[in-house]
Amino acid sequence: MSAAKYAELGTFLRSRRERIRPADVGLPAGPRRRVPGLRREEVAQLAGASVDYYNELERGAGSQPSEQMIAALARALRLSADERDYLYRLADRPVPVQGGAASHVHPGMLDLLGRLTSTPAQVITDLHVTLVQNPLAVALLGDQSGFRGPRASFVHRWFTEPATRDQYPEADHERHSRSFVADLRAAVARRDAKDPEAGAMVRTLLDVSPEFAALWADHDVAFRRDDRKRLVHPTLGLIEVNCLHLFSEDGRQRLLWFTPAVGTDSAGLLDLLSVVGTQEVVEPSG
Repeated sequence: MSAAKYAELGTFLRSRRERIRPADVGLPAGPRRRVPGLRREEVAQLAGASVDYYNELERGAGSQPSEQMIAALARALRLSADERDYLYRLADRPVPVQGGAASHVHPGMLDLLGRLTSTPAQVITDLHVTLVQNPLAVALLGDQSGFRGPRASFVHRWFTEPATRDQYPEADHERHSRSFVADLRAAVARRDAKDPEAGAMVRTLLDVSPEFAALWADHDVAFRRDDRKRLVHPTLGLIEVNCLHLFSEDGRQRLLWFTPAVGTDSAGLLDLLSVVGTQEVVEPSG
């Protein structure tokens, strides 16, 4: 990065920080706030960065931010898609393709996610790449932020990594497989016919998964709009939930939130998630 880009990066971050009100990101205004915008330490907290590192960035110094850090800052500062792309270019990082793990999250989705503090919720793409989770979703489903490339898609992992299915009772696997394939076919059809990401994903799964190929040949098509799921939590055991979907206008992103299934003891189990805390996702070997 050139000195000019470092300086502009710092100026741009500061200008975006100063326009965000604490209430916009779920933070209290506080009695001693001298300016309407966020404090530097608040942005650092929201982005998962150290305060010292973020201070360096605003001063136009420090090390070049990673692609993951840029994505986190864009979300923390509620940047528009154009602003997010500008931030990547200032940092001399390639602008990520839409649909990947570093995809821009619609600010409206982030606002809704921030308000869902008492229930697990997350934003995913139409190819089931998890973009952002609230703490209860991490506690329920594990931290999904560490997957890159094709593995970022839960559907890809479902058909290529058997350990992924441990989150669900074996009796439910066939139903979920069929549902995932029908949903993927609907998502691929909604995208441009020459979309490289969706096309590559389908071709790979056809090559490596006979189960996927057989289900794909059935030509079932149906978006997942709501579902009743049984999840196997490593500490709390079986939790039965309703999974509800809210789609963005272009269908590329979905806000998922989980509520306890009526007639089960799942409400009490979900209440325990904040006590249990984050579960770790064990990376499959190979």
